[in-house]
Amino acid sequence: MRRSPLRRWGGLFAVLALCACSPPPVALPKGPMSAGPGITVVAQPVPLNPSAPQQDRLGDFTYAGGLALTSGDTARLHGLSDLKVLADNRIVSESDEGDLLEARLVLDAKGRLAGIADARMSVLTGPDGEPLQGKNESDAEGIAVLPDGDRLVSFEDDDRILLYPAKGGAPHAVNSPDVTFRHNLGMEALAALPSIAPDAYVTGQEDTGQTWICRLSRACVLDRKVDVPMGAGLTAVAPLPQGRTAYLIRAWDPVRGSRVSLLVLDAKGAQVSRIELAAPLSVDNFEGLGAVPSASGAVRFYLISDDNFSAKQRTLLLAFDWTPPTR
Repeated sequence: MRRSPLRRWGGLFAVLALCACSPPPVALPKGPMSAGPGITVVAQPVPLNPSAPQQDRLGDFTYAGGLALTSGDTARLHGLSDLKVLADNRIVSESDEGDLLEARLVLDAKGRLAGIADARMSVLTGPDGEPLQGKNESDAEGIAVLPDGDRLVSFEDDDRILLYPAKGGAPHAVNSPDVTFRHNLGMEALAALPSIAPDAYVTGQEDTGQTWICRLSRACVLDRKVDVPMGAGLTAVAPLPQGRTAYLIRAWDPVRGSRVSLLVLDAKGAQVSRIELAAPLSVDNFEGLGAVPSASGAVRFYLISDDNFSAKQRTLLLAFDWTPPTR
């Protein structure tokens, strides 16, 4: 008997809900890094809405440019899982195969995202100083930069947070939540919390939306629990001025594809603003979120997607300008 579409997909949806509905990964392509660490990144502009290229607004957010990133110099510019923006528009991003991307954002005369320059890639190492080996060790999902320049990277499978010293040298493990995470559903979200202390950071669990505030000098404590719908996952966090926090939540299924929510909550956890990215908008498996506050109170958000090393997906970098609503 032919099964109805609803019954046919019912079991699959249940499985997808357990894995936060990220697109299935494919085999890592072969190909060495370029001869040197520097690579050329080709940045192809993408509209917010290919069906209506003139659209540049989503609620309180204004589209500030978008790019599809590729490189002919390396087969490793894929799987980017988080993003942080540093001084001088420099960015850092890590991949779920243990690579680190460092580059500079290029803005046009109007301040819109226009390209990527000065890009270089390197491998993440373990406490022994050697490159991380195998998916179980190298599945980097979140990155944070502390005020002194030290970098934190959170990993899944072997759930841990490593600190990479700004002055160089081998990384070492630092405090992380005393929790046993479900397989591949660990600490996706990670960000520094300098408003609390120079050594403070926040991390969030993908499937439950639970977040913790940690410090290098003391154990992690429970923070808020973000509302994550069934079949979705918390993938990134960005602390903002005035006690606000931005969160990135993504979902995927084979029928509707990728859907991503960017929401801003106030200090009490009440929603301030929210946008949804789904077809026909330019959307992919967005997992990384960077935030650049301005003196006026506005915030520039950058979203980067993890293409799972799949030819059917893209590495997208989108920019949105957010002005807090007056209501």
